[in-house]
Amino acid sequence: MSHPEPVARLMYDLVEPIGLVPYFADESDEALMSLGLRNQWDAYFAGRAAPFGRSVPAEVVHAVFYNFAPGEVARHIPRVWDLTTPEAALAARERGCVAGLRRILGELADEPGVARAGDLLLKAATSAPVEGRALYAALRALPVPQEPVARLWHTATMLREHRGDGHTVALLAEGIGGTEAHVLHALSVDMPAQEFGRVWHLPAAQLTAVIDGMRARGLVGTDGWLTAAGRATKERVEALTDRLAEAPYNALDASELDRLVTDLEPISTALRKEFPM
Repeated sequence: MSHPEPVARLMYDLVEPIGLVPYFADESDEALMSLGLRNQWDAYFAGRAAPFGRSVPAEVVHAVFYNFAPGEVARHIPRVWDLTTPEAALAARERGCVAGLRRILGELADEPGVARAGDLLLKAATSAPVEGRALYAALRALPVPQEPVARLWHTATMLREHRGDGHTVALLAEGIGGTEAHVLHALSVDMPAQEFGRVWHLPAAQLTAVIDGMRARGLVGTDGWLTAAGRATKERVEALTDRLAEAPYNALDASELDRLVTDLEPISTALRKEFPM
């Protein structure tokens, strides 16, 4: 089977919905909050930063996650580790994500395609170099779940964070800062930055300063929307992100890739109906 789009982009479309389960399925937050965490952002940072362990400070998490405004990470790390442990957070996150996947997929969760997809994603996810990819490397160091739905989610998460680490490289290469990345994305989909979910809560003066800085560099026009240069920058970021995300899938031969695409399509379709992507 020939695929009309680059493999990394095709796999992003299929894998990303699985990787979004912690952020859109209530079961994940509920499992983490049951550990005594204070709010959903506690759950986010505890669940996503847990592979690094307790001793990694907020400054390092901020650097790796990249696109949070200054001070946002420090409101939760290391405070969450006074309330629970990284080990408990990892277990709760997995438990909640499996529950969310099973609810959304229904009978599909027990179909053979889920196990096959998890095995092939594992082959891909454990084949790429870890150099320069801190969060991906941390996830690679964790035990791989044996239960098929848990394995599917875990391997999709590894691949999502592998791509995310590469996306950070692409943003750095273009000189796009963390908050700027959100503005660039929002404007590229014709959404005012002030309405975008990851930055709308920032003080107006702070967000305005970010946009003004992008305007001074010719990325944003006087009308508040991306210029041709801004759109070209966004396209280069996405193209480099795709290129940097190819390595895991080089481990699969053509028949394995076709099998993986076939098995992931109904899973991805079910999740996309549930999540606002």
